[in-house]
Amino acid sequence: MVDIQSGKIITTLPIGAGVDAVAYDPGTGLIFCSCGDGTTTVIRQVTADEYKVVQTIVTPVRAKTLALDLKTHKIYLSVADFEKGTRKIIPGSFSVLVYKMQ
Repeated sequence: MVDIQSGKIITTLPIGAGVDAVAYDPGTGLIFCSCGDGTTTVIRQVTADEYKVVQTIVTPVRAKTLALDLKTHKIYLSVADFEKGTRKIIPGSFSVLVYKMQ
């Protein structure tokens, strides 16, 4: 976490590899970091300067593009299957994963 006004690093936390998106939900104080390695890290903002990892959601590998609905507090991740060793999507394999924190 970085203070955007001063550039000072507030804290660092472990998240997955290949982070693609980060979203903050002010209604819940949760931060979501979706990673291409098959994880989405959920971080709780305790105070302005204190953050804690509260959960790591296991997702399919490459489920990394994330959207957050601030009204429902759900996150959406897109994912598809790929031809082995390539970045070519297998037709018909696209899906959207939906998660809601309790």
